[in-house]
Amino acid sequence: MGTAYSVLVTGAFMAGLGGLLAFFLAIASKRLYVYEDPRIDQVEELLPHSNCGACGTAGCRNFAEQAVAGRIEPASCTVNTPEQNKVIAALLGVALGDVEKRVARLACAGGRHVAKMRAHYAGLSSCRAAAVAGGGGKSCAWGCLGLGDCADVCDFDAIAMDSHGLPVVDLAKCTACGDCVDICPKDLFSIQGVSHKLWMACRNESAPDTAEAACEVACTACGRCVADGAAGLIHLERNLAVIDYARNDSASRQAIERCPTGAIVWLEGDKVIKGKSAKKIIRIEPLPAMAEA
Repeated sequence: MGTAYSVLVTGAFMAGLGGLLAFFLAIASKRLYVYEDPRIDQVEELLPHSNCGACGTAGCRNFAEQAVAGRIEPASCTVNTPEQNKVIAALLGVALGDVEKRVARLACAGGRHVAKMRAHYAGLSSCRAAAVAGGGGKSCAWGCLGLGDCADVCDFDAIAMDSHGLPVVDLAKCTACGDCVDICPKDLFSIQGVSHKLWMACRNESAPDTAEAACEVACTACGRCVADGAAGLIHLERNLAVIDYARNDSASRQAIERCPTGAIVWLEGDKVIKGKSAKKIIRIEPLPAMAEA
């Protein structure tokens, strides 16, 4: 009898305690409830769910939250199609926005047919591994290693390696997510607006003679582009011509015409245009390693 009574009392106490806790939780839930606009879920469903960060937010959910709050324009999602972004704009009753398309650009044109090799690299097929293992064998310490880490990491298949071992960006597929920027051990990629047509396709900061000896299309810091470009548009810094994109509106093809190596170019969509004075490269075979020459 005593045991049964104890069990009964314990059960009643636990039931009462459970009921009391449930009551407090119900009150807390009402008092602490934070309203969330149901349009956030709707906008998120219209997004690509890639969470690439190209829009500058922490992911698609965060983009949806900011779009509903009016802090970001629907057109800022560069992965979505323009039509899908229009649906989002219509749902929210806001303007689509006018966001310039941005793409990844490579600051190197030193493929195997123009860049000399000091040794043959036979290690792990990875740019990061090659950079650690003596720099991969390329004479230019600044140049692309050509092992395709950028192509491997691109979730949008926007990068392919060409026959000279250089990555080529498909502008239509590129979303400016920045994964290639992060993976490149030589820091050769950067995200640029498509209106930036004047482009320095070289990062070699070596002395001019050293740079040209390592790569036929290297910048030699001759200063002709500086003289021919608009005032303040280009300057020399550490043996390299540097373009000020804050003055992009003043850029023209005149700046590339006298470049002797074709290191500075003009971009028209997928087409790379070199100046009239640039040496003509007709070689297609890879240059041999110096040790084998």
